[in-house]
Amino acid sequence: MGGQACVFYGAAQFSKDIDFTLFADEENFARLRAALDELHAERIAVPPFDPEVLARGHAVHFRCQAPGVARLRVDVMTRMRGVADFSTLWARRTTIEDSDGTHYDLLAVEDLVLAKKTQRSKDWPVIEALVEGHYRSLQSEPNPERINFWLRESRTPERLIDLIRLHPQEAASLVPQRPLLALIQNGDRATIDAALDAEVREQMATDRTYWEPLKRELEAMRSTERRGTS
Repeated sequence: MGGQACVFYGAAQFSKDIDFTLFADEENFARLRAALDELHAERIAVPPFDPEVLARGHAVHFRCQAPGVARLRVDVMTRMRGVADFSTLWARRTTIEDSDGTHYDLLAVEDLVLAKKTQRSKDWPVIEALVEGHYRSLQSEPNPERINFWLRESRTPERLIDLIRLHPQEAASLVPQRPLLALIQNGDRATIDAALDAEVREQMATDRTYWEPLKRELEAMRSTERRGTS
């Protein structure tokens, strides 16, 4: 669901860790614990590995020690801001098979774009690359869902101008959701760039607001953990 998924899609070249989202039921947590034991994975920070904590939106972080994966970091979540529930994500996932027959289940590009709308500046060029890659791969096979996605999420003036020229009715119908689309035909490049930047700032602010109570919880957990080990 994170950087490694972006690598698979060709939108990033490298990621230092692996992020997973999983279905939050007792059997799945037992399977995850068994996998982490096999990897000799140790929790490296708060919060604790607790399904109730994960359900509130926290991520749990592990460092692997097993041969072949030593120092690899694994982050686990069950809920993300602005992203559908796990059953929906699983139903529309992308599955990639490598040369030895191993299957990798990735968030669909559309869901990965939503998951990457964070307060981190480094995520926004990745979003642009994900949408551009999706468009280049599928522009010869447009359908209503894909056109809607490209119009909602494209992040370059050139691509947006081209999309509105090709799909004017669809673009007009999305203006209430993305007011920037109304600027494309008549606005100059500076105006469009400013509107794109404003979208980023708004999402960053929304993400900060979402994480504020969770960060307070983390601080309380750290304090409790320090007292327990002092």
